[in-house]
Amino acid sequence: MTVERPPGVTDQSEAALEGGNLRNPSIVLDALLMSYGENKVLRGLDLEVHPGQFVALVGPSGAGKSTLLSLLNGSSVPSGGRVEVLGVEPSACRRRELRKLRTQIGFVFQQFGLVGRLSALENVLMGSLGSLRLPRYGVMSYPKAIREKAVANLERVSMVDQRFQRCDTLSGGQQQRIAIARMLMQQARLVLADEPVASLDPAASISALETLRKLSAEDGFTVICSLHQVDLALQVSDRIVAVRDGIFVLDSPTNATGEREIRSVYGSHASTSDG
Repeated sequence: MTVERPPGVTDQSEAALEGGNLRNPSIVLDALLMSYGENKVLRGLDLEVHPGQFVALVGPSGAGKSTLLSLLNGSSVPSGGRVEVLGVEPSACRRRELRKLRTQIGFVFQQFGLVGRLSALENVLMGSLGSLRLPRYGVMSYPKAIREKAVANLERVSMVDQRFQRCDTLSGGQQQRIAIARMLMQQARLVLADEPVASLDPAASISALETLRKLSAEDGFTVICSLHQVDLALQVSDRIVAVRDGIFVLDSPTNATGEREIRSVYGSHASTSDG
């Protein structure tokens, strides 16, 4: 895959790190390879994802989904080919550039990543630490503007009434909403969600994913969401990309993709609940 760049824009340009052109792809994979010894996990992947898209990344366990996410955030270095994220190649970044890139990449995890003994509000405030110079201890140690922003983000995920409640007293679905509000504090341009609802019941799962999709549409950030649940992928995404045995076997708009087509990626034993 050949991607043309505007004149004067290089992989590690400050223009890309400072925001770039919204018309440029958020993600470019070009002949991407990833191996661990003799084990070839990803085998020549090509892909473009554009700003504002909500992509459901589906496929069997061990297909390479988590490996792909680790390459997108720069945690792993590809064995071959190219990964470009928000106009830069994570594997070619200097340490300062990689830190700057990661401030623009939000994460939503299966296990939420919250500090249980802290309130919902303080957990959300922690999403702003990348933009602050000194460590913070307690809600009032954050600037007033950031506290107001945290409350506003809690309101956006319908959790403002629980802002003073300890996170370990909240339900799983409520904790995931808090995690999403924390991610909003970054004003991320790309959000990577790795099986974000695997530990939630069906009602909480769809509520969390619909919230994430709504916020993506409102703010224009790109979402790559790894999912096993076929029904959820069909319900919340606008594009489905399926990986099996390290290659993409499906890349289609959701409204043009049938459930049977997705289930064929998993084989004959796929179910609506576990993919």
